[in-house]
Amino acid sequence: MPPPTSEAPKKEFVHPKAKHAKKQAIRDAYAIEPISAFYIFLGANLIAALFAPIQDCDETFNYWEPTHYLSHGYGLQTWEYSPDYAIRNWLYVALHAIVGNIRRLLPHSNKVAEFYFVRCVLAFVCALSQTLMWRAICLALNPRIGLFFIVALVFSPGNFHSSTAYLPSSFAMYMAMLGAAAFINWRGGLKTSMAMFYFAIGGVLGWPFAAALCAPFLLEEVFFALVGDKDRFFEAAHRVVRGVVAAGLLVFGDMLVNTFFYRKVEIASWNIVKYNIFSKTGGPELYGTEPWDFYFKNLTLNFNIWFVLALFSLPILLLQKLLSKSAETFQTGFRTVVFLTPFYMWLAIFSLQPHKEERFMYPAYPFLALNAALAIHTLLAAFGNADPKSLVGKIPAKLKLGVVALGLLFSMAIGLARIYGLYTAYSAPLSIYKPLFEVGGEGDTVCFGKDWYRFPSSYFLPRDMHAKFIRSEFRGLLPGEFSEAGTGFGLFSGTWLPTSGLNDRNEEDPGKYVDPKTCVFLVDTQFPEQQKGLDWKAPPNEPDFVADTEHWEIVKCEKFMDPASTSFLARALWLPDWEIIPEKFRRKWGRHCLLKRKQ
Repeated sequence: MPPPTSEAPKKEFVHPKAKHAKKQAIRDAYAIEPISAFYIFLGANLIAALFAPIQDCDETFNYWEPTHYLSHGYGLQTWEYSPDYAIRNWLYVALHAIVGNIRRLLPHSNKVAEFYFVRCVLAFVCALSQTLMWRAICLALNPRIGLFFIVALVFSPGNFHSSTAYLPSSFAMYMAMLGAAAFINWRGGLKTSMAMFYFAIGGVLGWPFAAALCAPFLLEEVFFALVGDKDRFFEAAHRVVRGVVAAGLLVFGDMLVNTFFYRKVEIASWNIVKYNIFSKTGGPELYGTEPWDFYFKNLTLNFNIWFVLALFSLPILLLQKLLSKSAETFQTGFRTVVFLTPFYMWLAIFSLQPHKEERFMYPAYPFLALNAALAIHTLLAAFGNADPKSLVGKIPAKLKLGVVALGLLFSMAIGLARIYGLYTAYSAPLSIYKPLFEVGGEGDTVCFGKDWYRFPSSYFLPRDMHAKFIRSEFRGLLPGEFSEAGTGFGLFSGTWLPTSGLNDRNEEDPGKYVDPKTCVFLVDTQFPEQQKGLDWKAPPNEPDFVADTEHWEIVKCEKFMDPASTSFLARALWLPDWEIIPEKFRRKWGRHCLLKRKQ
């Protein structure tokens, strides 16, 4: 346990050639100001806010659309928001709606501006959370570890996806960073109650499963309480009880908000746990399963060498402890192992689940970066050994520096190549709707067939323009629409009025489709490369609308990568379209188009 606080001792003179003075000088060389770290995080996150494509249609239909309903009175409704199931949290959505409505009070407001304003606020909150965790790492461990923590995050495609995604897993990631910062930083006393409350906010308002990330820290608290004296045991118990009470009050307040919207008592966080673990009719497996190594491949793409370092961080640390003659206390070594545990725990738990999605890893991203930063810090300490009797000590210092610098630069380049590749490949759905504000009319409809999951949300449609679905080859359940009943039903009647055509079994509802002839606008993607074969034939319910110039005219098209015809390397990374690049490593392109029905 940390020693009791007392009056700070007076600084003593330390000779600059003393060994511990040199160590302090090394620490100071890597220290940067907190405001500088914040600006670095914020800059990376704002780039994501402005340019990151929407990775997951769950973000559109389960979060942007309900937010649009609260702010503008209409939107698409998934079965999760049906009062029959009530597994989504209206307090989480309402907070974002409030942020979007603030933008409506500012000059030059429109729905697209609201969308990006919310994203920019998320970038700010994420940067603040990252900075606080970075600061705790610098204080508890080493400023060099903090510096690598920054590099591992800001240059990673994973941060580009997660930092401004409007998803509970991203929100849980913010709260996990705040909770971890409180647990890690013992300066000024233990902050167990505060840390537990942050994790509770992430679990109750965001994603319930993410609260499990605090388990290693709580076990650390229990361990030191058991090995300490009686007073410290009761102090620890008091901190934990305060944290539990605060979490309970949060659950109660959240229940009141959801009761207002659903018009019946609901604890949404419990409902989602019940559905995912105890459901007999539904369950996450209905939406697809993946092999055990899915996250290993995905994290390699999103973090490259940093993921490898994170995987081997614990063995590297243990080996270093065995080989070194450090006089480090048991408490320090034990705490370091605790800091490494959340990432391993999270990866193991979710690798065992049949249903896997990239966003499920978001809460663990900061812990991955911490593990990787600690691993490279440990390796550099060994690599920097200047003892001429050792093998490493015989390597010239400049050569060591060059190897390390090249490795880091290569990792950054790979990360940036993937980030830019994702933007150039998949940003079309955020770009094609702008003409609607000029050529669209009130009450017009925009229809989606096979591209239903690429719809970025009603924020990109003019006021009173609705999204509709036409039949495609997809046979799952599509969203319905929130009721727009007004007089006599009170505020937000669509959140509690009975729904039809929604189920928790992902069964298709034909009532969700409209006749294509009723569509004023339509969104479709054309992939010419896939149509080159002589035996190619469009699926019965997915004709090439772009080529149907008799009935449709092009309003706007943007390049969209054809993933089926593009090689893995070109899908994974941006590669320049130079003649010297072999044809098989070049991207194949289609067109993502907004079409208008001809009169």
